[in-house]
Amino acid sequence: MRRTIWAATGLLFVACSGGGDQQSGQAAGAPAQAAATSGAVDLTGAGATFPAPIYKKWFLDYAGTTGVKINYQPIGSGGGIRQLTEGTVDFGASDAPMSDAEMAAAKGKVLHFPTVIGAVAVTYNLPGEQQSLKFTPDVLADIFLGKITKWNDARITALNPDAKLPDTDILVVHRSDGSGTTFIFTDYLSSVSDAWKNGPGKGKDVQWPVGLGGKGNEGVTGQVKQTPGAIGYVELAYANENHLPVAELKNQSGNWVKPSLEGATACAAGVAQNLAADTDFRVSIVNAPGADVYPISSFTWLLVYQNMDSADKAKKLVDFITWALHDGETEVASLDYAPLPPNMVDLEMKQLQQVTYPGKM
Repeated sequence: MRRTIWAATGLLFVACSGGGDQQSGQAAGAPAQAAATSGAVDLTGAGATFPAPIYKKWFLDYAGTTGVKINYQPIGSGGGIRQLTEGTVDFGASDAPMSDAEMAAAKGKVLHFPTVIGAVAVTYNLPGEQQSLKFTPDVLADIFLGKITKWNDARITALNPDAKLPDTDILVVHRSDGSGTTFIFTDYLSSVSDAWKNGPGKGKDVQWPVGLGGKGNEGVTGQVKQTPGAIGYVELAYANENHLPVAELKNQSGNWVKPSLEGATACAAGVAQNLAADTDFRVSIVNAPGADVYPISSFTWLLVYQNMDSADKAKKLVDFITWALHDGETEVASLDYAPLPPNMVDLEMKQLQQVTYPGKM
């Protein structure tokens, strides 16, 4: 069963009944220890909207099992990083890893914990075209660079000889707001195209050479769905929920692959094999090697201070992450997320041991 897509930004949900208003009252210099709300909330967090549906389910399930109540505000990756830096939440969440500058601005070392994996799909609107179109990395990059402007361009028709491609303009649709989805997509384009890497580059918000902006995954989805000739990138669930076609991409192994949960997990598994236990997990998994890998895939992360001031909050947060990496991972596919590969879970469990707090031996 796929999750229902909703605009999460600004929505507050609390994994409990009772008061949910967040208080500040943070002591100066104390990293990321937000005050509980009238005793009703044990932990507070904020950040990425992409994983919000699975986080909501996790927090509700965990509260029912343990009584630990977690308040999470899905305000976007940038907002989550900002609130963690300001010390108004106990943990942040982001679809893009913190940059070196963001890490330096934080009140201490921040550990990154991948929770689930998402796939970003390339979707398009070509009325009457039934087959899935194929794009090589260079062709896809040149479409979004504005170098390929017609659907019946020779480079596209060569990849799709049986398709009925019209002599019409390609309308690129991209995000108008800063987002983790954009970071993943532009990270991929930067990894396969020097022209993209040395031009727009990668980031949560870039200067797009061409195209029309849409706010949020839902905005891009709506623009593509309503505009013949459009092409855009969205989180896989949005394409699935809206019955939009998704392109096949040639991966690093030379195989044609559609976006899938299995392909996203395979992407992470190949990268995890080369990670050390002491890594901070600020790693890109786009364009990873492997026969079945879907190349536009990425982790989404929980952001946790390594040294926490409150032993109670630290223990509760470590216990929750432990539960999420094991029990929680069994639930993610039902909501269109890809689960972490076992080797990644093992590495994260070792990193959890690095979280310290007063009194820990």
